[in-house]
Amino acid sequence: MAISLVSCTKKKTEEKPEEEKSETEVALNESQYKTVGIETGLVENRNLNKVIKANGYTTVPPQNSAEVSTLIGGTVKDIFVLEGTFVNKGKVLATIQNLEVIEMQEDYHSATANIEYLQLEYNRQKTLSDENVNPRKVFQEVKAKLAAERARAQAAKNKLEALHVSTKGSTSLVPIVSPISGYVGKISIAKGAYAQTGVSLFEVVDNSQLHLDLNVYEKDLGSISVGQVIDFVLTNQSNKSIKGKIFGINKSFSNESKTVAVHAKIESADAKGLIPGMYVSANINITNATVPALPKDAVVRNADKYFVFIEEEKHEEHQEKKTEGAVTHEKEIHFKAIEVIPGTTDLGFTEVKFINEIPADAKIVTKGAFYLLSALKGGGEHGH
Repeated sequence: MAISLVSCTKKKTEEKPEEEKSETEVALNESQYKTVGIETGLVENRNLNKVIKANGYTTVPPQNSAEVSTLIGGTVKDIFVLEGTFVNKGKVLATIQNLEVIEMQEDYHSATANIEYLQLEYNRQKTLSDENVNPRKVFQEVKAKLAAERARAQAAKNKLEALHVSTKGSTSLVPIVSPISGYVGKISIAKGAYAQTGVSLFEVVDNSQLHLDLNVYEKDLGSISVGQVIDFVLTNQSNKSIKGKIFGINKSFSNESKTVAVHAKIESADAKGLIPGMYVSANINITNATVPALPKDAVVRNADKYFVFIEEEKHEEHQEKKTEGAVTHEKEIHFKAIEVIPGTTDLGFTEVKFINEIPADAKIVTKGAFYLLSALKGGGEHGH
């Protein structure tokens, strides 16, 4: 069977020139129409389970991830943990040695000892001053010295507490403690090495609040809302679908690609075994969306564009068909390719958005569209 592109041949009695072929039209005679099994229908508004696809990665909130460093440099004395082990908040991960810490403790002890003496002298001078025995100037001097020693003691105490060093006793060891509970990641120090200030020594991550950061394009933002359910798979381990739920949407673009970060919580049972930084492919479920739709077979793809075919009016054509020596005439049915933008596909129907407006009663090919596309791409005759 041959399907020919439209060439709109005229009756022999007409002297008008043959119409030019259109690159978007296909014509079938009635026999071809029946053989192919063309069926048509109208655009319907259907309640589809719309899905928006997005890519992203697993991550944790900033408060659940820590880069542990030291406030004072020193030589690494001991390391008490291994990578991958779980630690509680306040756990000593390592110790470093610095003799300056001894001086801080001595400053504190000296200041507190002076405070005791000056407090007694303060009380004595205050009594004498109140009784006008000694000049008030002497009392003021003692009072100033007491305040200065208290400030010195407090400063030394603050330094020691910041370093997690006790104010009691005397030691040169500074403990490196974990600021959060979680798993130890990369360890960037070795025993005997010098630990510098401001340089990460340990990484500790709490995966209990692991969630997804998905990149959603601007055109899809209007359909996204908090509470929507998502299904995602790990890009490199796509054998298991995991569920999550959107809990936050950023109010600014993430980068030049015009995407917005959408945050989704992962079900706790499914979060086991996941670590930050895993890439994922996700479907965001937009339920109960009423959209214009057609049977999915009505939408065909040509290169990077999508089309549907609209049946146009039937035209009487002069076509010779010899049957036992007789010449008959058949009607020719014309179809025009219309570009569309497809959306989600659900329950056998595909959401469609038309590039250009079409009549509401347009008869759209719902069965046989692939054959019409093949004929259109053939540029002329196409055999089946």
